[in-house]
Formats: sequence, structure tokens, C-alpha cells
Amino acid sequence: MKHSEFWAAMEDTFGRYGASLAQDLVLAPLNGRTANEALADGESPQRVWEAICTVNELPESVRWHHRTSDHKSKRS
Repeated sequence: MKHSEFWAAMEDTFGRYGASLAQDLVLAPLNGRTANEALADGESPQRVWEAICTVNELPESVRWHHRTSDHKSKRS
């Protein structure tokens, strides 16, 4: 997952709250860091996205949303 795919997935999944969630939600799977902190520390966007999906109990369809052709065609 690229950083751009991470941010697109955040926006597609959480709408206008995606950036706030990345800034404020403390993620236990990432040792108590927020998504923004983890990314700044060099954590892979895929690992951060997986932590967000886990903590928010998102279904598999959302977890892999960034890999679907329908999603990619919206961004082109």
C-alpha cells in the first residue's frame, strides 16, 4: 500500500473524519501511537491501515478496498 492509497482509503472509509481519526485515534496494535505518529516513525502504510481496520472492526471488504478496480477507477 502506498501512502496515497492509505489516505484515499481513509477518506473513502471515514469521509471528512479520516484525517482527524489519523491524528487522534491511539492504536494499540501500533504500540499506542496514532496513525500519523506511526507513519512519521516510518511504519508502512499497510501496517497502519491494518491496525485501523482491526481497531475499528472493519469488514474484509473495507480492509482491501484500496486494491479493488472500482476504487482505483474513481481516483483516475
